Amino acid sequence: MEQKLEALVERLKPAFGESLVSAILYGSAAVGDWHEHSSDLNVLCVLTQITPHELVQSEPVFRWWREAGNPPPLLLSEEEVRTSTDSFPMEFSDMRQHRQVLYGRDVIETLEVDRSFYRAQVEHELRAKQIRLRQKAAEVLSNPDRLVKLLADSVSTFCVLGRHALILSGHEPRWKKAEIVAALEDVTRMPFNATNEILAIRATPKQKVANDTAALFGSYLKEVGTLVRFVDGLDHRS
Repeated sequence: MEQKLEALVERLKPAFGESLVSAILYGSAAVGDWHEHSSDLNVLCVLTQITPHELVQSEPVFRWWREAGNPPPLLLSEEEVRTSTDSFPMEFSDMRQHRQVLYGRDVIETLEVDRSFYRAQVEHELRAKQIRLRQKAAEVLSNPDRLVKLLADSVSTFCVLGRHALILSGHEPRWKKAEIVAALEDVTRMPFNATNEILAIRATPKQKVANDTAALFGSYLKEVGTLVRFVDGLDHRS
């Protein structure tokens, strides 16, 4: 992981030159919950400005990084970082807690996160991902392998949203996926057996699904629904 990140930084520096303010690792790799075969390397690149010129410069670097199996870096200007905390309170709150500066200045350290729309963002993201999960599953229900991959790919996002549901409800945040799920089981008083099984599959890709994949999806969808209702029931003034 460190070698991959060093290689990325060595390509970012000449591509952006003095426009590159910082490169910051965030997400599961910064938390210590990164798995080589199933986790992403999430990198925030902060520039002094973003014009078509910077986008042209980024294209070969971002293409190389994407072809290596990583999501493209998040590209923001300094001003966007400073003024977007009300739009992305979840993301910036997470970065405030866990990040690794790979290059340049730590632009997150002094950032004040505006949580005015925090609960609304969590519920919006949950409902949007729930709808998207159903749409994608409808296309692959007859293909067990593709369905399992869809579930494994989705569970990380729902764990992130589950962590923020815990924070909104006044509970201690958890950072590792299994710990988040266990805390949600305690708070909602509902078992998340399907989610735990999908996490196990995600951690060990060759592991066989214990039950019918369609049944696993059905149980998982119910657990996602439990999380949505939990957030919906929280005080909307949070």
